[in-house]
Amino acid sequence: MDIVWTISYVSALIAAYLLGSIPFGLLIGFAKGVDIRQHGSKNIGSANVGRTLGRRFGVLTFFLDAAKGFLPVFVGGWALGYLGTPDLPANKTVAWIGFGAAAFIGHLYPVFLRFKGGKGVATGFGALLAVFPVLTFPAVGAIIIWALSVKFTRFVGFSSCLASLSLPILTLLATPLANSLGVFREMPRNPSGWAPWSVLWPYFTMSMALAILVVWRHRTNLARMLQGTEPRVGEKKPPVQPPTPGIGTPDAPASTHSENNPVSAARQ
Repeated sequence: MDIVWTISYVSALIAAYLLGSIPFGLLIGFAKGVDIRQHGSKNIGSANVGRTLGRRFGVLTFFLDAAKGFLPVFVGGWALGYLGTPDLPANKTVAWIGFGAAAFIGHLYPVFLRFKGGKGVATGFGALLAVFPVLTFPAVGAIIIWALSVKFTRFVGFSSCLASLSLPILTLLATPLANSLGVFREMPRNPSGWAPWSVLWPYFTMSMALAILVVWRHRTNLARMLQGTEPRVGEKKPPVQPPTPGIGTPDAPASTHSENNPVSAARQ
């Protein structure tokens, strides 16, 4: 490994981290005149953006955050010639998924926000999706689990944790399933159809690390869910009642709700 390759690779990792550090949720909020860090859960991720500004802005934030993870892994895999090659030696796999790890850490600990970032679900999903084909199938399976969990529980944080914890299991199960379908034609395998651990361990380690970090970042959501205070999808907050004139408060001139509430104005 020569010095030029090392410098180029480290530079690419730094670029992936900086891309992951771009706070799209915060920027979308600013574009609408709202500091998303002052509303809802005060998180810059897509769930809080959706609750605060509306579903379309939450979806936009999710796709932009996912792109932060997808692009460096996809471009890096293409540049290194690893894309679409399931039988990579472990050292090359580690080098490839390092781009996704850098972007993921950038989202969690962005240098632009004094290392206070989001929870990593969308960025992690994008990074895994780009590790084609070995982690693409587990990523798709995890997002399906997330969608089903949100549908039945209406808890975004819990569903994110459930989907993340499914990733290591799906990563292990994906190889024999794909082998039986002839998808991983070049993947070395045991007679049972499982990929050897020497090939699989970097993928499993990444999925496990991502799951642990996502659950850790959602610990406050889980605590609120146990306390019964975690908001559900589609749950409307009770309207804030204005103070009644004459009961300890001076009369105030009438004003519209949107004039006093930047979030309501941003939704319009």
